[in-house]
Amino acid sequence: MWAQAIRRARDVLADAGVASPEADARSLAEFVCGRVPFPHDAAAPADRERYEALVNERARRVPLQHLEGRMYFRYLELESLPGVFIVRPETEQVVEAALSEIRQITDPLVADLCTGSGAIAISIATETNARVIAVELSAPAFACAARNNARYGSLVTLVHGDAREELGEYAGCFDVVVSNPPYVAPWHALSAEVRRDPDLALFGGGPDGLDIPHALVERAHLLLREGGILIMEHGDEQGAALRMRARECGYVDVSTGQDLTGRDRWLSAQKEER
Repeated sequence: MWAQAIRRARDVLADAGVASPEADARSLAEFVCGRVPFPHDAAAPADRERYEALVNERARRVPLQHLEGRMYFRYLELESLPGVFIVRPETEQVVEAALSEIRQITDPLVADLCTGSGAIAISIATETNARVIAVELSAPAFACAARNNARYGSLVTLVHGDAREELGEYAGCFDVVVSNPPYVAPWHALSAEVRRDPDLALFGGGPDGLDIPHALVERAHLLLREGGILIMEHGDEQGAALRMRARECGYVDVSTGQDLTGRDRWLSAQKEER
């Protein structure tokens, strides 16, 4: 019966150190069945074999999102596959901070730098009337973003390139620039699942992981109109350094937003008006 299979899977995952063994065991069962399985239903042999194989892979700390080929973000179901960054729940709050600015603007123009799977850009495009342009360097991530974008009506304009260099033709045009860039420092301890994400999407460069974030703070200042807003995710120990960098670049109203755990999570900065 599925109830017994799920209990066994939960125990296997717990022994392997998976953070959410019960939820993952149930999610994989639903994935195999195509629905929530009734507890007392007998599992077909093929389904049971497939389920056990997936549970064993999850016990090896292969991310649940890679096993199911999907991940959820705000109101979206997105494709997830190895080689593309798995979007995190805390980034939803970063998007909410950006949306609070975007919703105050008529016909907003928004840039998403380092879009990855397209999660931030597609969320903004589907929840507002903004025109969104998103940049991604990684070829696998760009292809993934294109498929996710197509699934939701191709509302986002995607640009394949380095976010530190692209969109120069839009200098001084964007109302909001949002970014979840690589920002992990090389010394930072990572979970087994996070280590499955590509280095290109994780590590921000330099001893503190801030080379890329610093460069994007500067690039965003070029791209924003006067009075435009930058919203950028960062690590919980990087808030002070990024506030300093933003002020050096000429931003005003510089502040740090906290996530639901109270940790510093994003930079908010406004381009000065002259």
